[in-house]
Amino acid sequence: MSLGDSYATGYQPPAATSAPTGGFTSLVAERTGLRLVNVACSGATSVQLRDDSACSPANRAPGAADPAGTGQLDAAVRVLRENQGRVGLVTVVIGGNDLAPCARAAEALTCAVQAVATVRANLAAVLPALRDAAGDAPIVGLTYPDMFLGAWVSSAFPNGQDLARLSVPLFQNFFNTALKAEYEKVGATFVDVTAATGGYAPLTETTQDPEHGQVPTAVARVCALTYFCDLTDVHPTPAGHEAIATAVLAATGR
Repeated sequence: MSLGDSYATGYQPPAATSAPTGGFTSLVAERTGLRLVNVACSGATSVQLRDDSACSPANRAPGAADPAGTGQLDAAVRVLRENQGRVGLVTVVIGGNDLAPCARAAEALTCAVQAVATVRANLAAVLPALRDAAGDAPIVGLTYPDMFLGAWVSSAFPNGQDLARLSVPLFQNFFNTALKAEYEKVGATFVDVTAATGGYAPLTETTQDPEHGQVPTAVARVCALTYFCDLTDVHPTPAGHEAIATAVLAATGR
C-alpha cells in the first residue's frame, strides 16, 4: 500500500528524457513480489493526504484504482481493513509539497518552520489511523533527497549557494527529525532518504561533475538523482527512484 505525493506515484516531468520506471513503489513491489495498491496523488500536501478527495485522474499513479472520490487516507484504511493479515508493507512519503514553496520564500527559515509544524500535525492525525487499519503490517515513512542542494548550480536561484547551505541543517536537524519522531510514535520505520542519497556530506567535499564542473559531492549526487539542477524540478530521476527503493528494501530487510 502506497500513500503520498508524486514521489509515490512515480511522476516524471514532461521535459525528462529518461523512460518512466513507475517509481520506487513499483520497484519495491516488483522486488518483493507484492501486489501494489497505490492511492498516492501527485501534488498532495500533508493536509491533502489527511482529508482531500479531489485528486484528478491525471495525478494518480499509472494503473491506480480510482478510489471513487475518496481521499487517500480513507481509501487506504478501507483497503487495509479488508486485507488485514495479508498486507506486506505500507509506505508513506509526504511533506515535500509543504516544504517546497520555502525555497523561494523571502523568509525561507520561517516558512520552513511553519511547514514542518503543519506536516507534523497532519502526520499525527493520519498515522494512528493507518496503524490501526494495517494491524501488524510494517509501515515505512520516507523523507526526500535534499533537492535544494541543486540550487548550488541552478541559475534560477541567485542566492543558490546560500540556499544549499541552509538546506543541509534544515533537512538533517529539523525536517527529518520531525518526520522520524512522528513515524516512530506508531512503530513505523523511518527511512532517511536524505542520508541514503548523500545529502549530509560536507559541502567542502568536492568532486568533478561532468556538466557543472567542480562542485560539492552532495550537489553532484542530487544532480544525478533528481531533475533539480537541470530543470529546477524536485522529482527523482530513474536513478533516484532506484536509490529510494534500495533504501526501503534495506530498511525492511528484503
